[in-house]
Amino acid sequence: MHSGLDGKVVLLTGASGGIGQVTARALAAEGARLILHYHRNQAAAETLAKQLGAPCLVVRADLRDEAQVEHMYTEALRQFARIDALVVNAGIWNPASVPMWEMSAEQWRQTLDADLNSAFFTCRAFLRHLAQVPRESASIVLVGSTAALFGEADHSDYAAAKAALTYGLTRTLKNEIVRLTPRGRVNCVCPGWVRTPMSAGELGDACLVRRVRATMALRKIAEPEDVAAAIVFLTSDRLAGHISGAILPVAGGMEGRLLHPENLA
Repeated sequence: MHSGLDGKVVLLTGASGGIGQVTARALAAEGARLILHYHRNQAAAETLAKQLGAPCLVVRADLRDEAQVEHMYTEALRQFARIDALVVNAGIWNPASVPMWEMSAEQWRQTLDADLNSAFFTCRAFLRHLAQVPRESASIVLVGSTAALFGEADHSDYAAAKAALTYGLTRTLKNEIVRLTPRGRVNCVCPGWVRTPMSAGELGDACLVRRVRATMALRKIAEPEDVAAAIVFLTSDRLAGHISGAILPVAGGMEGRLLHPENLA
């Protein structure tokens, strides 16, 4: 089924990362014109842009900084005049296992700043753009995490930030966006463990992988393509035009309990 994204302008944050790069390729394959955001990995973002073969703009911004977010939108609108969809993919996950009673205030603030405050600045700027450039439809896809759904011991900072994004922002903004755009939609994708450079170290631990797979009906670690397909689906007005406020886990049927205890033997 055709997505109808041909010619649509999509701003993708965190485009230089594992899920971001694959999502950019998937959106470009549907004919979307892309604004590829990166923070530090300029080389990866520029290489990706050259490979896509689609009209795109590479733009740097520290999304924790309100002024830099506004500058990113200024640059994007200078080239494309309008933005039809936003994919909020940028974020961090600290691999260090730290229970809350040992967690520093600095780590807590850094994670919420990178994963939640950045989403606030990015979404707010997009909604302000919608207020200035009327149109019938627009979409926001937030990338949450199964940590928001089940919690994640020793990563309370990440779980809290993603839960706020997944539940608080998704279900609030889906009611606010329609004041600006009658068919505006806001949805959230919640990946579980995904094979990306960010998770490579942890997924190299065979014992951890067995434990993770034992909580999943499909017993499979996701590939970035699994997440990208869900993002494309929710971005598309043609495929998901009557879906808003949805929280879509992409985690192989993961639950917060053991489904296959024999996997731990």
